[in-house]
Amino acid sequence: MGWVGRLFDARETFVRILLLDLSGVGYLVLGTPPGHPPTVPQWILAVAAFTVALAAHRRPLANLAGQTALLAIAIAVLDDTTINQVGAGWALVELTMWAGRPRVIWLAAVALAAVTLLDSIGTTLRHFTTGVLGLAVQVGLPLLLGMVVRTTREVGRQAAQRAVEEQRRRESENRAARADERSAIARELHDVVAHHVASMVLRVGVTRHVITDLDPRVSEVFDDVHSTGTAALADLRRLVAVLRDPDAVRGDAALTAIEPSALPAALGAAVDRARQAGVTVEADIDPAVGALDAVRGLAVLRLTQEALTNVVRHAGTRALARLSVSVRDGSVHWEVTDDGRGATPTPVPPGGGHGVIGMRERVEVLGGRLEVGPTGTGWRVATVLPAAAGTPTPAVPPPSRRGETADGSPTPEPA
Repeated sequence: MGWVGRLFDARETFVRILLLDLSGVGYLVLGTPPGHPPTVPQWILAVAAFTVALAAHRRPLANLAGQTALLAIAIAVLDDTTINQVGAGWALVELTMWAGRPRVIWLAAVALAAVTLLDSIGTTLRHFTTGVLGLAVQVGLPLLLGMVVRTTREVGRQAAQRAVEEQRRRESENRAARADERSAIARELHDVVAHHVASMVLRVGVTRHVITDLDPRVSEVFDDVHSTGTAALADLRRLVAVLRDPDAVRGDAALTAIEPSALPAALGAAVDRARQAGVTVEADIDPAVGALDAVRGLAVLRLTQEALTNVVRHAGTRALARLSVSVRDGSVHWEVTDDGRGATPTPVPPGGGHGVIGMRERVEVLGGRLEVGPTGTGWRVATVLPAAAGTPTPAVPPPSRRGETADGSPTPEPA
């Protein structure tokens, strides 16, 4: 907005009136004809007009009423009524710009026109005609200027409203497009990925029953593949449900989280999978995690899966990893470290895949901060998930000792 636009802004009424008053003082001091200085009544009425304008700059109707009354007095006692005419005309401009009802504007304009014609009553027809034509300047011009500003402001308001409505329409279209994209992804997951995973799980299950004389180690692998595939199918079903209708499952914890009481066992399963891949893992899991809310519980599980997956991927089978999960005053303290002694990365166990960026986003959503970086010869990932609002600290047994899993069984010695 330029300086002209700011000058006609509602917040700058005082500035406009002050400039008008200064212009009036300049006219009285410098604009009067030589040898005809302003008279005392002229100064009195001018100062009264200046004072009324400044005092009522926030009340245009009161300002116009005062200026019109001073103009009527000036017409009766003064020869030069320029100051009072300009004051009344500008008061009409202000009223036209900001009056809430057009009816008030027209009534005020008629009143000012009637007062202006007082000077023409009882004079010759030519003088009266000149007075009527002078209304175009005294009343018509202020009305025109005020209407222009008023209309411009209204057009701007309507344009801003249309812009807001257009923005809402675009957002609605974007939401519809995202919903369509989610549906397409859900169809692909269901038709392609879920189909193949279900086929693999079915074939492994058939193999387990058809071949009865399997080596126990091979049978254990088949059992693990079957359970992993079944879990993957369950996760795919949940993901498809979320993609198809996220609003319908937003309040369903079964589709977005795990049962809190199942968290210790799920963490133990993640540790076991890393051990099956060949990594030595020492787990220190506080039994209090079984009383966490579902959202933070799921976050702890996903963080653990991803961190152990990264240990397997980057440190290899010779590494020693340590998992620590504890609950202190309602906050969850989670940490995974390794000594970095691995040389050859091993096949990645299932359960990871979020990446450090995904881990960081998950932690930040819950109000925490993920710390990732080297420590000694290895790597460290840690965070503190703040206590959920309104959640009391549960009374639980003391945490398990270093070197024990959640169920109390000892972990193997470091390689």
